[in-house]
Amino acid sequence: MNATTEPRNAWRAEYPFESHFLEMQNDVRMHYVDEQPANSTSPNTILCVHGNPTWSFYYRSIVSEFRDQCRVVAVDHVGCGLSDKPQQYDYCLAQHTKNLIQLIETLDLRNITLVVHDWGGAIGLGAAVRCPDRFRNIVILNTAAFPPPYIPKRIAACRIPLIGSWMIRYGNAFARAAISMAIDRLPRLSPAASEGLLAPYDTPKHRIAIDRFVQDIPLSPNHPTWSVLEKLEQDLVNLRQLPIHFIWGMRDWCFRPECMERLQVAFPNATRLELHDVGHYVMEEAPSEVNAELKRFVA
Repeated sequence: MNATTEPRNAWRAEYPFESHFLEMQNDVRMHYVDEQPANSTSPNTILCVHGNPTWSFYYRSIVSEFRDQCRVVAVDHVGCGLSDKPQQYDYCLAQHTKNLIQLIETLDLRNITLVVHDWGGAIGLGAAVRCPDRFRNIVILNTAAFPPPYIPKRIAACRIPLIGSWMIRYGNAFARAAISMAIDRLPRLSPAASEGLLAPYDTPKHRIAIDRFVQDIPLSPNHPTWSVLEKLEQDLVNLRQLPIHFIWGMRDWCFRPECMERLQVAFPNATRLELHDVGHYVMEEAPSEVNAELKRFVA
């Protein structure tokens, strides 16, 4: 039975949300969660944008916590989560950003509190600089929005020609390794959390976007995504007028604290919460801290 179409009960209990799909170009469907109170008049929206190799399941605590107060939207990038996983697709930062903008405009999201993590930072912030009037404030979890100043060895190993893609797609080396390597506070994730994070990526074909995200990390200016990230970093100043708050897992070996420091150059008035015993999967290790901080912003 396919885990993407018939989820197992162990993790589904933590993700009891109705599925919605946006029809994209070439009949590709992008999945998203869209929860809000019945007859809601709240003008506020929380928009959660995930990275690699997670999906909207990663933000389940935010959706559960805030869906009775305001509109909460959590997207699955094409190729991720419960979205379609076409084998022939332009899996790159520019396309993911374009897709997110299409979702924002189609749903007419406004007064957005943007929550981003990992690749979701570049994608979400890329959308924000394109339509800043729709955004109210930004919460930034471990991420980057500039050409990479370094490549961790564990990521570089997944870039080895042929071998790296085989490890990711056929060995599930990236997603499966992340459930233990992306945490520090917890000795291990709960079985439901581990199962949920891995559920959509149950076959080599379903891991194509995980592989392509890794391949989209630009190692030199010759890579097409390098210039996209370069321009994004320059454009971040256009978001300075918004309240911006960092919540950072300081034990992250991938997006190390120096990434937060570089982002703070663009956002000199941003506030921060440093979680000194938390790794990369901030929402898995510190959901209560994130939700408490987010509650201040939404209020």
